[in-house]
Amino acid sequence: MKNLTIPNNYSPVLDIYETQRAIKLVKDTFERVLSRSLNLERVTAPVIVRADSGINDDLNGVERKVRFTMKQIGGEAEVVQSLAKWKRMALMRYNFKVGQGLYTDMSALRRDDDADNLHSIYVDQWDWEKVITRQQRTLEFLKQTVVTIARAVCATHLTVKACYPSLTQLTYETPFFITSQELEDMYPDMSPRDRENEITRIKKTVFVMQIGDMLKSGIKHDGRAPDYDDWSLNGDLLMWSDVLNCAVELSSMGIRVDEKSLISQLKKAGCEDRMKYDYHRMIADGTLPLTIGGGIGQSRLCMLMLEKAHIGEVQSSVWPDDMERLSREGGIVLL
Repeated sequence: MKNLTIPNNYSPVLDIYETQRAIKLVKDTFERVLSRSLNLERVTAPVIVRADSGINDDLNGVERKVRFTMKQIGGEAEVVQSLAKWKRMALMRYNFKVGQGLYTDMSALRRDDDADNLHSIYVDQWDWEKVITRQQRTLEFLKQTVVTIARAVCATHLTVKACYPSLTQLTYETPFFITSQELEDMYPDMSPRDRENEITRIKKTVFVMQIGDMLKSGIKHDGRAPDYDDWSLNGDLLMWSDVLNCAVELSSMGIRVDEKSLISQLKKAGCEDRMKYDYHRMIADGTLPLTIGGGIGQSRLCMLMLEKAHIGEVQSSVWPDDMERLSREGGIVLL
């Protein structure tokens, strides 16, 4: 399969039983370190939202949501794709103050994602969001937050390696910052994905900034919904995997849109009709707080730290028949 990579002579460092214990260690440790580092409180998150609420994440704007009717309640509901908008509403409802934030243990379904070593239609991540001031809506503040998250990853990794000394993957806590346009200028003949791989191969930990708007070439580095991240103040955190010999995106995050960037980005995306939703009107009139936030992939963090070749080794999901067969033949045991 063209979307499956099987490393030569692959053999998992940890067996299935050890892997399950190690997954719990990774998740428990990182959750504790992250919440302490960013001053976050855990809150309960929804799996479904009303289809007409405007709260569900539109991702790149083309993905089909899992939608169903509700017998007693009436109307339709959708399984969340992420909680980017819901979290900002929650910060207001729970009356969080500047410098305080929340995180959730999120499960989502993305039915249109193509399964490969790093992607599953089931998504598990820590979604987090934090109240900031208008003066903090800067690249410098974004970078400081990225550094904090990278350090949390590396601190967790050290704990895991102390418990499982057979693990040898290295992680680097100092990110290399680069904009998507600078990356295109550096590697103009490469695809966006290949550019990410090349710069992360060299720098090991990379934060690619300013994702969502058009590059000089007339393409986007990657898609972003126009109504949560400010495209000039966002980015992706990448770390290098020695097992897969490629970059692994651990987090997509950013400073969220304010009233000006929301209107501008909705216009660019041809989505000005979304201003009919309460969420969008509450940004425009200043009801919702200014925030920074993102998602950090739980399974991706586990597969990176536990030196796995496939996300299916650390999460239970559904895979194409050919992928299951070829993975089994290549020593990859999908859960």
